[in-house]
Amino acid sequence: MNVNIQTVHFDADDKLVEYVNRKVEKLGTFHDKILKVDIYLKLDNVVHTIKDKVVEISVHIPKHDFFAKASSKSFEESFDSAMESIVSQIKRKKEKQAA
Repeated sequence: MNVNIQTVHFDADDKLVEYVNRKVEKLGTFHDKILKVDIYLKLDNVVHTIKDKVVEISVHIPKHDFFAKASSKSFEESFDSAMESIVSQIKRKKEKQAA
């Protein structure tokens, strides 16, 4: 599984990158043919004082892509929310294939 983490408008610290990588590794338990995972960490509303942390996750498997986007006041919270969405999309897809 190829994991690509990109940051927009900031540099991620090692702790955040480690957190993301640790969580992404668990995706393999839900689908065994994941080719690539693209993760975008963005700061939204940079002009204003409120900084929303936006996380976008794209998961590529043969013949299908999954996408989720979430934003909150922390990257961890946004990432967890987007990850939950990805996991449920993968589970739904596998249930449809099994049926």
